[in-house]
Amino acid sequence: MTEPTYEELKARLAELEAQKQRTGNMSFKVSDKGGVSVYGLGRFPVTLYYEQWTKLLDRAQDLRDFLEENKSKLKLKE
Repeated sequence: MTEPTYEELKARLAELEAQKQRTGNMSFKVSDKGGVSVYGLGRFPVTLYYEQWTKLLDRAQDLRDFLEENKSKLKLKE
């Protein structure tokens, strides 16, 4: 079996990076200041403190309902 060329490796890396962006891999991390950061939603992480996350999660259904009601006004990514 032959070793892949530099160009083949480069193409494979680009393919894997594109796949990762499509699947939306999310990860979580505790920040230095004690907040919880979510990576993978966009270019920058979303960081909230414990109380903020619990408030948001408690209202998850309200947020889903709001999103559905306003879907026609929202910009949707393909």
